[in-house]
Amino acid sequence: MNVYILVVDDEPDVEALFRQQFRRDLRAGRFQMEFALSAPDALKRAAEVRDPSLILILSDVNMPGMSGLDMLPKVRAAHPDVFVIMITAYGDAETRRKAIERGAVGLLTKPIDFALLRQEIDTRLEQAA
Repeated sequence: MNVYILVVDDEPDVEALFRQQFRRDLRAGRFQMEFALSAPDALKRAAEVRDPSLILILSDVNMPGMSGLDMLPKVRAAHPDVFVIMITAYGDAETRRKAIERGAVGLLTKPIDFALLRQEIDTRLEQAA
């Protein structure tokens, strides 16, 4: 089974950072990473990936146009079994509350703790197996 993780962030350098952090996993074929530079693009890409192969969406909160928080209920409605973790530079209680209320399973703050993220991905991979 091909397993996908969708990363949504309007910063183009995020793709290079994630590909570097997860290069061994990607080379080994443990999962594939897709990248979207906007929430509308992410919704389109998520619709193209067939469940249950899409196991996790990692989305920035603050993006131009549709924010990650605005995208969250749309993703949850279309893909209720896909876990969503929001990523933000502002890990305040209000942002966390909004993210959880709208269906996120967690909120990571920047700079990202990739060891923690790797544990989260491993958990999702085990559940998908």
